[in-house]
Amino acid sequence: MSKLTHFDQDGQAHMVDVGNKDISHRIAIAQGTIRMQADTLDMIANGEHKKGDVLAIARIAGIMASKKAADAIPLCHPLALTKVSIEFTLAPETSSVHCIAQTEVHAKTGVEIEALHAVQVSLLTIYDMCKAVDRGMIIANVCLQHKSGGKSDVFNLDENLT
Repeated sequence: MSKLTHFDQDGQAHMVDVGNKDISHRIAIAQGTIRMQADTLDMIANGEHKKGDVLAIARIAGIMASKKAADAIPLCHPLALTKVSIEFTLAPETSSVHCIAQTEVHAKTGVEIEALHAVQVSLLTIYDMCKAVDRGMIIANVCLQHKSGGKSDVFNLDENLT
């Protein structure tokens, strides 16, 4: 295993120097799920929430979060993202909403944190908007699904689970 890059030789935290790295097109895809009561999912699906379109608001929150990842994660580099997309899939059989966020950039460092942050905040927004009717929602399985670009090139979660 490689050494942790956010610590110097003395064990002190520092922001990784990416100055000598090449700019490349980098893509990250993260995902996660929020489980809830069936009635809560129905309310979201039918647009019956008194606060408005839950998924539209969660999508905007996730996009905003991706752009502010460096403000929330202390050693994360601020990036000028070139693309952010957030998709939701409703799963009535499990009473859940699945979120997938894709982030892209042409930069010297990756966009995994931005994609993961987007998923977390999207799901937290769904929780926040629906907590008045369902405090037992569970956010689960947030993970990096894919990354490409840079020196380490391609990572796919499914390939690394075998």
